[in-house]
Amino acid sequence: MLNYAVIFLIIALIAGILGFGVIAGTAASIAKVLFLIFLILFIISLLRGKRPV
Repeated sequence: MLNYAVIFLIIALIAGILGFGVIAGTAASIAKVLFLIFLILFIISLLRGKRPV
């Protein structure tokens, strides 16, 4: 999932450089959402791993 966030971030940067504002904004929004989902799942997995069985 982090890979997809990075890919959308790169797409947003390229689209921003080329002047495609709507595409850049959309790709940046998708990258933010995917990164937040990744971060939440990562924290949950860390917390679940530390609990005694």
